[in-house]
Amino acid sequence: MNKTRLDLLLVARGLYASREAARRAIMAGLVRVDGVRADKPGFKVADSAHVEVERPNREYASRGGLKLERALDTFGIEVNGRIAIDVGASTGGFTDCLLQRGARLVYAVDVGYGQLAWRLRQDERVRVMERTNFRYVDAAQFDPRPDLAVMDVSFISIRLLFPKLSEVCLPDADIVSLIKPQFEAGRERVGKGGIVRDPEVHRAVLLDILKSIESRGWCCRGLTYSPITGGDGNLEFLGWFRMHPDPDETRRWMTESHRVVEAAWARLKSGTDSNGGTA
Repeated sequence: MNKTRLDLLLVARGLYASREAARRAIMAGLVRVDGVRADKPGFKVADSAHVEVERPNREYASRGGLKLERALDTFGIEVNGRIAIDVGASTGGFTDCLLQRGARLVYAVDVGYGQLAWRLRQDERVRVMERTNFRYVDAAQFDPRPDLAVMDVSFISIRLLFPKLSEVCLPDADIVSLIKPQFEAGRERVGKGGIVRDPEVHRAVLLDILKSIESRGWCCRGLTYSPITGGDGNLEFLGWFRMHPDPDETRRWMTESHRVVEAAWARLKSGTDSNGGTA
């Protein structure tokens, strides 16, 4: 009977995007093997074992935290001790995820007002910046400057925010952005109810964004799809960008973008991927 480390088995089955994410879940007591709670990531289990994964009902301030969790795990981005900015913070799902991973400070920026969860407002690590349109902020408002930026915005293309990110963030910052095709594709390519139902449109959106960041001298370091759809049912994607050129890496992801879209349609539309996995 073949046996595998539990953390590796969880990744192999697509239950977690990375070994580190699987390890954290096991240590948190969220994994059961054949009905028995497991607490050792290195525990060897039969490849045929029945494995169950629990998720806390309210892990983050909003379901958006699950999307960022997927990206950070898939891309292997370390958050602990970093200065971050959350553009489009809303109720705070992304901000909450960053704090739970040890961010030293999070600027929670949103054009709206009164949306951020109360417990996040009271957290001394959060600087609440409401009624603030990120496109027009003064970079001097961010001291210390962020070395990590996350974005979840609606009714605007993320491409319009890249120039301001260059001003606000440190040159070696990691940028992780949710990509919402319905706000990137143009009205003529969005279907009834504001939903993009054509995978070719998804591919075109990702390629357009990668070409845009390449033209700015940035690079793409990774792409994946969101483990859950948007509130309206749209498939969404996540990109990892850096503010320095690396044409080979970006073009590699231009090619890989087709596979990311195929994986999103195959797994999310069939309902087989509730926890995520690598793209």
